[in-house]
Amino acid sequence: MFGVDWLGLAVPLAYLGILLGSLATFSSLYRKRKAHNAASLEPWFPAHLQRDIYFSLLHLEPSSNEKKSPAIPDSIFKASLLRRAAEDIRRIMALRSQKQALSTLLQRGSVGDDLWKRFERAEKEMEDEVKDVASEANAYVPGWGQTIFQSANEMLNNEIYRKRMEEQASNVEEERKWWDKKKTSIQEGFMKELEEDSSATKTTPTSTTTKDLDTASTTSPAPGASVQGSDDDAVLVEAENTSSTPNSPASAKKKGKGKK
Repeated sequence: MFGVDWLGLAVPLAYLGILLGSLATFSSLYRKRKAHNAASLEPWFPAHLQRDIYFSLLHLEPSSNEKKSPAIPDSIFKASLLRRAAEDIRRIMALRSQKQALSTLLQRGSVGDDLWKRFERAEKEMEDEVKDVASEANAYVPGWGQTIFQSANEMLNNEIYRKRMEEQASNVEEERKWWDKKKTSIQEGFMKELEEDSSATKTTPTSTTTKDLDTASTTSPAPGASVQGSDDDAVLVEAENTSSTPNSPASAKKKGKGKK
């Protein structure tokens, strides 16, 4: 039997040990750095105010005065939890609407991996938040965790409709002022047109009368000429009458001569 050469095996064993140790150290440092970078990333959403209010109500301690403050009723907790669920629905809807566009930009290289990591972390946080809200709702009323988000969605829709109605009511006054200005401008335009029409009707009769007078003066004959013409006409008529009357002496003489 040959003896084992431990000196020859010590070198490769030491190499393997150093290699495994360096790999373990590198992996641990890499994980810590990755966790630190993930924690240092800016959150996708701002602070969850409704969740903070709910937790503050849960951890609210009675005052140390002689008269103890009354206990907070469960209706306050339920209302706060409902508000928290409504905010969760709003954030989930925002994530769903942004995911497709963000994935397209990531494939094109328009955004970095840090932004996608922030988005994934926000999705994970919302999943945990939904589970927490459902468990809290079941703690108050059994089975409420299945319907709390439906109630929160209805409440959110009512808030949206109320805001729209308020915006419309605020715009009514502005629209009314605009319509009043437009109505006054239209009335002023009508009044100007009426004034122009009335002034035109007043000026047209005077112009027509002056034109008639001018035409009458040009067509009417002079007084002397008209009298002379009438006298000549009278003489001619009398001559014709005298010549045409059968009882005149000249006509009688002509008839007598003819008989002879």
